[in-house]
Amino acid sequence: MHHFILGRTDKSCRTLTTTPMTPQTRTLAALFGGNVPPEMREALQAMGLDKMDPAMVRQMQAQVQAMMSGTDDGPINVDLAHDTARGAVTQQGDDASIGDSTRRDVAQVVHVANLWLDAVTDFSPPEGNGVALSRAEWVEQTLPLWRSLTTPVAEGVRAALTNAMSQQMKELGESDTPMSIPGMPAGMNPAALMGQMEPMMRKMSSAMFGAQVGQAVGTLAGEIVTGTEVGLPLLPGEQVAILPANISKFAEGLEIDAGEVHLYLGVREAARVRLFAGVPWLGPQLLAAVQDYARDINIDTDAIEEAVRSADTTNPQAMQEALSGSMFSPEPSAAQRAALTRLETYLALVEGWVDVVSERAASKHLPHAAALSEAVRRRRATGGPAEKVFASLVGLELRPRRLRDAANLWSALEAAHGSNARDAAWDHPDLAPTAKDLDDPWAMSKRATTHHRTASRSMMN
Repeated sequence: MHHFILGRTDKSCRTLTTTPMTPQTRTLAALFGGNVPPEMREALQAMGLDKMDPAMVRQMQAQVQAMMSGTDDGPINVDLAHDTARGAVTQQGDDASIGDSTRRDVAQVVHVANLWLDAVTDFSPPEGNGVALSRAEWVEQTLPLWRSLTTPVAEGVRAALTNAMSQQMKELGESDTPMSIPGMPAGMNPAALMGQMEPMMRKMSSAMFGAQVGQAVGTLAGEIVTGTEVGLPLLPGEQVAILPANISKFAEGLEIDAGEVHLYLGVREAARVRLFAGVPWLGPQLLAAVQDYARDINIDTDAIEEAVRSADTTNPQAMQEALSGSMFSPEPSAAQRAALTRLETYLALVEGWVDVVSERAASKHLPHAAALSEAVRRRRATGGPAEKVFASLVGLELRPRRLRDAANLWSALEAAHGSNARDAAWDHPDLAPTAKDLDDPWAMSKRATTHHRTASRSMMN
């Protein structure tokens, strides 16, 4: 296992830079566009790169080329994220192109779902159509938003990785007894070496996070049953999207007709998209809460430094695996706690509203609506797809913990004042239920009464 622990340098070391590159050291040229810095060539030769097995060199070269591909200098290698996500989908298998008959069936399911919802909510149907998506299509349509949500974290990881290596180089350069790798040229200048390595490290961080985003989104594509099941408006154009291949997996073992399962999940997705379409401020508030949490995330620099110190630096994949473990500090900041409370509250309110409205819409038409509702609850209780992807990308255990409280609140509003008052609570973010309202639904119900009386008097005047 090789380490980024280098000694001091002296000018005599530069006599080695005229040594012709071996086939193995040409691998390193991929990191620097064909121009290998002298310090780096000497260091890698001292590490034994020129004696590596040719097959291993070719594997490393492929990894390096993938990491350094793309012209985007942002914190996420978008091309690699895309390719990794599509690769993850391919590995899952069973993602054939969706036929015309399936697309027509899904469009009909969504049409029926919207007719049922028209009877139980005043929110208008979304403008988008009902669409059947393959996993690969879902990846293509949602990846831009995942990139936006995770960019703040990627920026923090890149800064932490670069700073960790810079600090290690600085400490080694200032040490009276610098450590060195066996065979390393007598003393190398850590500052000069870091200057040559920093562009590489920026690209390496971008690639590692791009691969992590791609793997998470690709994995999620194999689990999510409808377009916005995670509770966020991920798809453009108010589409009501269903993933037939994943619904088939969800239906296994339920002993319920597949058509009924599609209809029930279609009602839930249509309700969620209808809510996002009818409440323009809701989607941006949810996305802003995720970004606010991510922006203030505290990277565990000790874990980063340990990963840098212990990982095999000739193996980019090993470095990625080392850094994908405990990157995030366990204790959230005050700003993160506020963002988390806001996010969890909104997610609970969204899913609680969807639960109540879907039950009203589906129970009159589907004999197994209650059993399907319970299957959805079990799925969430064991950690749904959203929780897994956010835990890996943002260090956030995302679960609408107060979903039952939110469903009770919407039911109480409806019982006291009707479905109009229930839906009117979304009129403005200042009027929407809060975490305190989840503690006391009666107070929210009373506030709604006052609001409607005031609105009625204003209309009469």
